[in-house]
Amino acid sequence: MSAVAVEPGFGCRSSVIGITSGKGGVGKTAVAVNLAIALARRGHSVGLVDADFALGKVDVMLGLTPRAHLGHVLRGERALEETVLDGPAGIRVVPAGSGLRDLSALDADHWTRLADGLERFRDDLDFLLIDTAAGISDNVIDLMAACQRVLIVTSPDPTALVDGYAVTKQISLDAPDAELGLVVNQARTPEEGALVYRQIEAAARRFLDRRLAYYGSVPRDPALAASVRAQQALVDRAPHSPAGRSFRVLASRLAGLGPVPAPAMRLPGRTLALAYSRPPEVQPCA
Repeated sequence: MSAVAVEPGFGCRSSVIGITSGKGGVGKTAVAVNLAIALARRGHSVGLVDADFALGKVDVMLGLTPRAHLGHVLRGERALEETVLDGPAGIRVVPAGSGLRDLSALDADHWTRLADGLERFRDDLDFLLIDTAAGISDNVIDLMAACQRVLIVTSPDPTALVDGYAVTKQISLDAPDAELGLVVNQARTPEEGALVYRQIEAAARRFLDRRLAYYGSVPRDPALAASVRAQQALVDRAPHSPAGRSFRVLASRLAGLGPVPAPAMRLPGRTLALAYSRPPEVQPCA
């Protein structure tokens, strides 16, 4: 994807964290929802944007009923502020639509409306989390290339491992200076999570000349599936469950890292791309 230099669009306010995965079914949105609430429970102001434009489900997972969604924003029918819902712990949720096939590939007008809306939305936030669709579509890669920090969610499943590397490769090609990190969901043990990280990180170093941070693992936990069925975040429904504790650790790690030295996002042509100098080498979390 080509990038054309234009004037910066986003200023340096909140930390923008993209959350993505190579394949569906690894619990990416559950990670996004619980991380957002865990950060808010630490006293941060947090926004969560459901950027799975065609098959969004953040509102469903939280039992929220939107009157407008991001599809209306992209089509120019509503301002982004008109879509914001109040979620648990005070998080501010921008829901996506569902079954909006015409938004499977965005054009320049869509991106401009999205950039304008997000620029206003992040003004009073400490963290802006952007939850994408799974896979390596142009929409996903363009959004991740616009984020200061990217969390790639995977699982120990061999296909998830392969797809996790694939999305790492594609983001690396389009945003070589982005900070990338891994979260291993559904791990049977911490050791299994660390092994998955080492396998993907070794491939990234060998073939992409990239380092990946390791933000940690979330254990396989029946309480997480129960919370999804109850349309309630795990960190609220079962905060002391194994996965609930892991989400709080993840939030603490990310909050402690501080912002990536990225002064702005910009909109080159149809593609949202980063505009920052290379950050210091990322060290894996212990």
